[in-house]
Amino acid sequence: MKRLFKNFKSDDGFTIIELVISIFVLSIAISGIFSAFSIMLILTSDSANRLTAIYLAQEGMEIVRNIRDNNWLNMDTCAADSGCTPNTYTWLDGLNCVSGCEADYTLTELHSFSGDYLKIDANGFYNSTGGVQTKFERKIIITQIPDVNNQPDDHIIKVIAQVSWDQKATILNPGVKADTCNQPGGPSNCITVEETLYDWYNYVNQ
Repeated sequence: MKRLFKNFKSDDGFTIIELVISIFVLSIAISGIFSAFSIMLILTSDSANRLTAIYLAQEGMEIVRNIRDNNWLNMDTCAADSGCTPNTYTWLDGLNCVSGCEADYTLTELHSFSGDYLKIDANGFYNSTGGVQTKFERKIIITQIPDVNNQPDDHIIKVIAQVSWDQKATILNPGVKADTCNQPGGPSNCITVEETLYDWYNYVNQ
C-alpha cells in the first residue's frame, strides 16, 4: 500500500515547467484568434467602404449621362422651335470638366471640384450641398478623345469617376486622406470607373 501511494503521488499533477508551457501555448492560440478577428473587422470595414465608393462612382456616371440626355432634349426642343437659334444647346453643355468637377444628383450641371466631402441627407442620398458630412469625395474628369488626326473629337468623350475616402491607419494599411486617386503607389482607398460616351444623337439626326 505504501509503494502504491508513492507511485500515485509521483504521477499526479503538473510540474511548473509543464504549467508554463501550457500557458505559453494557450497565450499564442488566443493571440492568434484575436489577430484573425481584428483582421476580419478591418477587411469587413474596408469592403463596406469599397461598396459605397463603387455605388458613388456609378452614380457619378449616371449623373453625367443624365446631363447629356437632358442636353439632347433641349436640342430637340430647340430644333422644333422656330424662335430658337441653332446651336443654342450642345450635347456637351455643363460637361466641361478637364480639371475635375463635382457631381450631384440635385444639380443640372457639373461644378469645379473643390475637394469638399460628400454629405448624406435625411433620405440617405449623397450630395454636395447639405446633410451630415461623410468620409467620401467624388471627382468627375471629362476629356475629349482624339480622332485619327489627333484632334479632339466633338462626338466622343471619356468620363472618369474617382471616389476616395478617409482611411484610418491599421495593421494592413497606413492612414491616408481622401483625394489620393492620382497619387503613386496604387492607393487602396480609391475607386476609379471609366466610360466612353458618344454623341450618337447628332449622328442619327444629321
